[in-house]
Amino acid sequence: MTSGLLEHIVRFVVLLGLQVLVLDHLVLFDGMMVPLLYILFLLMLPFNTPPWAMLLLGAVTGAAMDLFGHTPGMHTSACVLLAFLRPLWLRLVAPRDGYEFGLRPTVQRMGLAWSITYLGPLVLIHHIWLFFFELHRFDRIFSTLSRSVLSALLTLVLCLIAQYLTGRSARGRG
Repeated sequence: MTSGLLEHIVRFVVLLGLQVLVLDHLVLFDGMMVPLLYILFLLMLPFNTPPWAMLLLGAVTGAAMDLFGHTPGMHTSACVLLAFLRPLWLRLVAPRDGYEFGLRPTVQRMGLAWSITYLGPLVLIHHIWLFFFELHRFDRIFSTLSRSVLSALLTLVLCLIAQYLTGRSARGRG
């Protein structure tokens, strides 16, 4: 087993555990802010992760959250959507020189502005999909959009903090 694969497995377990054991129990502003840090696993996979692998990992990540959260299919569908959109979005926000093979999109490597541009829309789309799917109706569109935006902002900040706290130098491969 390569150290890169082991690192991804550890990241998956740690983020999922943190989400299930800690973050899912936080009630912020009467439920208007829901931190969903577990999606950072998908967002930090290497640039060259094949689309089929992204979709598979999105399904596994979402299914794990659905299993622990008793939310059949909600997180799975949101994570598969995120996994589908990620390669498309990476192409749109690619630097002029492209991405270096095998590297991960970290704030240390790519910079804060690029990281916000990369993470922000994907996190927001994931949250909008998840919260509308959770509600099953559109009569509360403004409160659901507010919850999505506030939760996405909180998740984005947590993603950036997590990357700063766990990041290596920009020269590191992982």
